[in-house]
Amino acid sequence: MLAGIRWAFLSAADRVLEDYSEAAGHDATWVGVTRFTLFRDRLDRVFSCRRYAVAEGTDGQTSLDLLHAELTERDITTLPALDPELVGRADLSGSPGWSHEGTRWLLASSAFGKLDEVPWPQKSTTKQRVAQQPTDEPDPPTLFDHFTSDEQAGLATLMAGSKLDLHTLVVGHSLDAERGGRELVIGQPRLNSGGGSAWYWKHDLLQTPPADGGRLRPSAPMPVSPDTTPDAPVKLRRPAAEQPNHGQVGQ
Repeated sequence: MLAGIRWAFLSAADRVLEDYSEAAGHDATWVGVTRFTLFRDRLDRVFSCRRYAVAEGTDGQTSLDLLHAELTERDITTLPALDPELVGRADLSGSPGWSHEGTRWLLASSAFGKLDEVPWPQKSTTKQRVAQQPTDEPDPPTLFDHFTSDEQAGLATLMAGSKLDLHTLVVGHSLDAERGGRELVIGQPRLNSGGGSAWYWKHDLLQTPPADGGRLRPSAPMPVSPDTTPDAPVKLRRPAAEQPNHGQVGQ
């Protein structure tokens, strides 16, 4: 599934860079809108969603013609072959979304090099709701710890009213049209109203694959204390030439 997201982004970014022309009047707005549109289209292709859904009784060649339309040879060669039932569309309040095993992801663009500083309070209401989800990590201290238990219960009820139907992540992406730089991450956004990191956790899908078999969960922190577990006993085997000669057996 993550390979499908990566393929969709790279295909979209390649097409944007191929078509981009400052002389033709293309600017940052054109780059952003075109990248988003093509990224959404490629995600639907690789996951067989919407107009690329595989309908029963459809001619196979016709489906391939639609799937491969306007793709480069490289796109077609690297297109992951995924189960059409693996991922489904799961839009949220008009924002395009896809879901797998109860986890949804939306798309969010950023200025190149600024993914760590995405200002979620300035994004759409939908993205702000996603960034307000409880974190997957252990409960951190909050601004409401000094409230009474009744006040905290009332706040919990209020927040439950806006709870999302699916646990929702965000795929953040950016592109430097002048130099060809690209960024692609998936993670859980953090509503950084008071500053700080824009993510509770995220994985770089272009550099290092997520740990634990690609599961969408926070990275495990590295241990900070020495490992006191004793090493298992190990016996070193000497090369055959150094083995003592105890006589020949079997002759």
